[in-house]
Amino acid sequence: MNKNNFIMALKRFIKNKNTVTILGLFAIVGILYWGYNYQINKQVNPIRNIPVAKVTIQPRTLITADMIEYVDIPPILMRERIILSESRIIGKYSNYNTVIPAGSLFYEDVVVDREDLPDASFVKVKEGDVVYNFPVTMESTYGNSIFPGNKIDIYMKAENSVGQIMVGKLIENIEVIDVKDSSGRHVFENTEERRTPAFLIFGLPPEINILLRKASYMSRFAVELFPVPHGGTAPVEGDIQVTSQNLKDFINANTVPNDDLVEQTPQEETNEETNEQTNE
Repeated sequence: MNKNNFIMALKRFIKNKNTVTILGLFAIVGILYWGYNYQINKQVNPIRNIPVAKVTIQPRTLITADMIEYVDIPPILMRERIILSESRIIGKYSNYNTVIPAGSLFYEDVVVDREDLPDASFVKVKEGDVVYNFPVTMESTYGNSIFPGNKIDIYMKAENSVGQIMVGKLIENIEVIDVKDSSGRHVFENTEERRTPAFLIFGLPPEINILLRKASYMSRFAVELFPVPHGGTAPVEGDIQVTSQNLKDFINANTVPNDDLVEQTPQEETNEETNEQTNE
């Protein structure tokens, strides 16, 4: 068969409708097969060197290179907001409300700069309330059994002008928003470290905040303030049981008016008393 005859035969073959149909079907099947395999490979072939937590990272922890390891992850498992680069993790902090488990991916909302790290106490306080740091001990918190979210009442014990010991509920139904140790660390944020409570943190309306602060200054009346689980019974007894209003009147009668109240902590008052005794 010469060249011309071959060309003529090829033209007849191509012009044949059945031939065109078959070739078209083969082309479509080929495209579908290639597209299917491409998508499968795209979802299965792993993305390499994705940073994950090598150890459990507690809240408010500086993330260092030795806390990170790298794994290969199929794209099908990837989600939005996953951090893919170690440079966006190392030197940052785990967020205040987050424990990052070992093996976990790092997400944008759990890794923050130090200056963006909020204090949970201020985040959770209600609008208009003032944060109060209420001093406590392991004993006064019933063996560290007062937790954030618990409701408490504040009881007051004091000696009146005739030497009688008064006991009564000063404030009730306060929600604890945080518990901190003497270094200002959150007692319950770290699951691997036992911390001793030193302060209960809660918010109070300004006038109640001032009332409680006034009471804390009244050392000459042997004032003691202690938390009690809401609805519970005071762990101490006195000569007389008094109402909340009785205690408020007693506090206001023996302290300066609110307008004259000087910003001062109970510790500062103690220091002043110590200095006075030294001078004497």
